[in-house]
Amino acid sequence: MFFSRLAPLRMKSYTIHLIRHGLTEGNLLGQYVGRTDSPLAQEGIDALQELKEKYGYPLAQTYYTSPLTRCRETLRILYPDARPEVIDDFRECDFGDWEGKTAKQLAAEDENFLKWMENGHNAAPPNGESTAQLVYRTCKAFEKLVEDMLRSGTTSAVVVAHGGTLMSILSAYGLPRASFYDWMTENGCGYSMRITPGLWMRSMVAEVYDILPKGHGEEKTEEKQLTDIAREAADRAFSRYIEKDEKTP
Repeated sequence: MFFSRLAPLRMKSYTIHLIRHGLTEGNLLGQYVGRTDSPLAQEGIDALQELKEKYGYPLAQTYYTSPLTRCRETLRILYPDARPEVIDDFRECDFGDWEGKTAKQLAAEDENFLKWMENGHNAAPPNGESTAQLVYRTCKAFEKLVEDMLRSGTTSAVVVAHGGTLMSILSAYGLPRASFYDWMTENGCGYSMRITPGLWMRSMVAEVYDILPKGHGEEKTEEKQLTDIAREAADRAFSRYIEKDEKTP
């Protein structure tokens, strides 16, 4: 493990704030948008500005973003003075031939879609990427980010990325433990993680201690209700995989 190469660390905590990008036209239409480089919709820009004014977002010493336009635009709105580092492997899942299509379209047009919903973790869309591949590349990049923070002594960071990116990281490392789709969050929202070096070195886990923006989840917005419905549907669709995975050593 990389920890043996680290210099001695003071036992302080490190915070990483994970934020999902704002709404795009594809989000509004319910489309699968992964590698497609969609900009923010005007509704997304307005919503981010409203969230920023009403709640605010935590500042950090360093900022990271997916290479895709919707993430870079989100970071620019929330942190106009930041000079982020782009992490290519924080990009969203590649949905291949299903890019730009809705679940309703795919269910009617492609029998492979229902098979993917049944076995989505290891199955991949045609010419696309499986969830397992997404989780692997995202987590590898996240571990490198944490290693860099521990080496440099940088104690706080913001990451603006995609729903799939955030769910991959949080399901792999977050405490309390929760399944992949339990970490689904609204656009412009996310979670704050606290990394304690000793715990990370021993078990590679981090405490998820708050939601972002702080205070936003206290009222039940229409988008949050839709997110809850989507999460429940995804859990049902992947329940067979999740139960099997949790029993795997």
